[in-house]
Amino acid sequence: MKELTRAEEEIMQVLWQLESAFVKDIIEHLPEPKPAYNTVSTIVRILQQKGFVSHEAHGKSHKYAPLVSKDTYTRTFMKGFVKKYFSGSYKQMVSFFTKEENLSVSELEQLLDQLKKKSS
Repeated sequence: MKELTRAEEEIMQVLWQLESAFVKDIIEHLPEPKPAYNTVSTIVRILQQKGFVSHEAHGKSHKYAPLVSKDTYTRTFMKGFVKKYFSGSYKQMVSFFTKEENLSVSELEQLLDQLKKKSS
């Protein structure tokens, strides 16, 4: 699965939230300054070519829907992120964020509890 550009990810975040939308609906949910209609339309077509989005024709316009779930993309992206920046080690990643974010003992215990539940 290809990694999304920042603009593509922004569009996908809206589509994941709305589940399906016309370009005008996507634009409504984007932050200011709103991009041009043609810009969003082009990005959506690129997402379709990459296999992230499908469309359904409604007259001359198209309604778009995600083909890749947010969970699937996140899982794939995070695996690549950990491999690229932490030599594939989730332990190194957690250690990094623990130091950088100054996690409290309580937050670390919550993470450990989640890991224990997942491995059960």
